Amino acid sequence: MLTKNVYKMILEGDTSWVEKPGQFINITVDNGYLKRPISISDWNDTTLTIIYKIVGDGTEWMSHQQPQQILEVLVGLGNGFDLVSSKKALIVGGGVGVPPLYRLCKELIKQGTQVEVILGFNTLNESFYEEEFKLLGANVTVCTVDGSYGVKGYVSNAIQGELKHYPYYSCGPLPMLKAVFDSSNTQGQLSFEERMGCGFGACMGCSCKTLTGYKRICVEGPVMKSEEILWTKD
Repeated sequence: MLTKNVYKMILEGDTSWVEKPGQFINITVDNGYLKRPISISDWNDTTLTIIYKIVGDGTEWMSHQQPQQILEVLVGLGNGFDLVSSKKALIVGGGVGVPPLYRLCKELIKQGTQVEVILGFNTLNESFYEEEFKLLGANVTVCTVDGSYGVKGYVSNAIQGELKHYPYYSCGPLPMLKAVFDSSNTQGQLSFEERMGCGFGACMGCSCKTLTGYKRICVEGPVMKSEEILWTKD
């Protein structure tokens, strides 16, 4: 348990299908009809790590699973982030949009990129993974809406000065992604959260219109380039 409602789970099995940071898995929960899409935080040859928040019966059921429990999982779904070769990069995560950015940060630093990380939460008690990103070698800023820790306000309040010109990667709720997009003066990649029926493109339930045509969030996404996003008016 990372916070009151956020849990970390390590799964063991075949991870060969996982190729990029930002991909996700689909877990069968409590014999339910629809699986639950959960982003992959990190992985190695035999295990993968997921971090999830209890938001309903399915994730509540997941939080009660015990070691050695066997779960049915579809692995390596979605397109993931493309690593841009750059001296500096900005990573922005909000809430449960933070986990898939951990492996991304690790890969960027591995290729020699200086990484600035901005993490956004409602309050201090909901924050997690600040130290984990710092241990990777990133410079980390935490924002809380209520001002109980770090910068008061939203992640966009911390995107100032030269950070506006860094190539960026972001994952979180839609209003946050729009704020990151509006705050930047360069191109980036954004990972969208969407309800998914099947998770592999068969049901078309998560299709959305972009500047380059209709795309399925679970296959052509969840990561999209900033220049192809069609923002709708509020």
